[in-house]
Amino acid sequence: PAFDLLRRCGLAASGGEARRLIKGGGARVNDTVIGEDTQPITLQDLGEDGTIKMSAGKKRHALIRLA
Repeated sequence: PAFDLLRRCGLAASGGEARRLIKGGGARVNDTVIGEDTQPITLQDLGEDGTIKMSAGKKRHALIRLA
């Protein structure tokens, strides 16, 4: 789920913080607002370069690459 991925990539310190960020509209996947905290992040979210961009607010971002 989206909240867990935000926590794992370091954009949120805990699952609760990630859920609050999503509910406040501050979390994005590939520049699209995450609608629900349990929204799954799947292989369909991969970009052409093989990455998923996660954002928390305007200034904190993480690129996720699959190995």
